[in-house]
Amino acid sequence: MTPGTPGGPDATTGDGVPSGGATADGAAADAAASEGTAPEGATADGADATASASGAAPAVAEPAAEAGAKRGPWKRPAPGLTTDTARPEGGGRAAPGDASAPARQWPLLTVLGLAGIGLLVVGTDPFPQAFRVGAIVVGVALLAGAALRRVLPSVGMLAVRSRFTDMITYGVMGSLIVLLALMVQPEPWLRIPFLEDVLHLTVT
Repeated sequence: MTPGTPGGPDATTGDGVPSGGATADGAAADAAASEGTAPEGATADGADATASASGAAPAVAEPAAEAGAKRGPWKRPAPGLTTDTARPEGGGRAAPGDASAPARQWPLLTVLGLAGIGLLVVGTDPFPQAFRVGAIVVGVALLAGAALRRVLPSVGMLAVRSRFTDMITYGVMGSLIVLLALMVQPEPWLRIPFLEDVLHLTVT
């Protein structure tokens, strides 16, 4: 069969379309279409054309740098549970680190010791006016705590808040306890008419 013969492998129709049916390329395209894959020779242009025909925009690869800039810098998430607190001003040990634990905390132990002695005197009542003397000792213990907080640079666990706050707290509480112990009835050791009226109105 010679070229140009109808039905031959090189025969074409008047429109230039092969008349012999599917060629090798056509068979590969049909096989790819039936299997859902593109022929080995398919290019990116063919993929873009297919995406345009289906109405979807072609995917554009975004540079990694631009993606990172859009997300912003990575930040560590906040902890859900606080595990430590800042040491208050002057909260360091009151003695070198090689000293014993009581020596490192002697300001706190001094205040607690004085307050304990005062409570012991009030509780046992060993002599007349013991309740008054014991209360005064407790107030003096708090005043001593305020003085230690002011003088010493480090007072260990006696420091609760800032130096100013601790001084005001210890000083005011100690002063009130001493003042009330001196004015308590019967036979007060200190008489201040204005404060006596306020105390009577408060108690009654």
